[in-house]
Amino acid sequence: MIGIEHLRFAYAGGADVLQIDAFVVALGERVLVTGPSGCGKTTLLHLLAGLLLPSAGQVIVNGQDLAQLSPAARDRFRGRTVGIVLQQFHLLPTLTVLQNLLIAQRMAGLPIDRKAAGAMLKTLGVADRLDASPHQLSVGQQQRVAIARALINRPRVLLADEPTSNLDDEACAIVTDLLLQTSSDHGACLLIATHDSRLKSRITRQLALPRTAVEAVA
Repeated sequence: MIGIEHLRFAYAGGADVLQIDAFVVALGERVLVTGPSGCGKTTLLHLLAGLLLPSAGQVIVNGQDLAQLSPAARDRFRGRTVGIVLQQFHLLPTLTVLQNLLIAQRMAGLPIDRKAAGAMLKTLGVADRLDASPHQLSVGQQQRVAIARALINRPRVLLADEPTSNLDDEACAIVTDLLLQTSSDHGACLLIATHDSRLKSRITRQLALPRTAVEAVA
């Protein structure tokens, strides 16, 4: 489902910030991406989502080399195949909570399913905020809406960047359960970039990123 070969990434004019010789995540596998701040965890998720392209090597998702797609084709591919929760939630401020989920369906070219969107928001404990605007939500509520939006299209690849960092223990357990259950239900692979030690008892495989190199720990 995810294959990385001889991956190198550097920002313009800089040294490599990410180096991975080989790493594979199969359907249904769960992986924690760990390491100190600045080691490239977020960069790796952006590469897997096609938001960035490698400086060298290949990133293959669901059989597709992302660098071979045009920007528009990558956007369509991402909408249908990849669900991503970023540290900056990027909820559309002019839309309600429900509309933020429905537009994810529309942009992926999928049927609008209000019932599924409502059920997802209920599971995450924010169904009572369905008609609220993002600025009317707490940070934790915004995070849960962003997670619901990432899951609404039943993606084959789930990527989450610190999805539990702003949540208390109860909410952390709910979000983790939902990510794990969704990946299990749909045979999706799940990668979570995190500093949250609460997740390590739930997901045992890790990709540990040192500050200047990348080494997988299975």
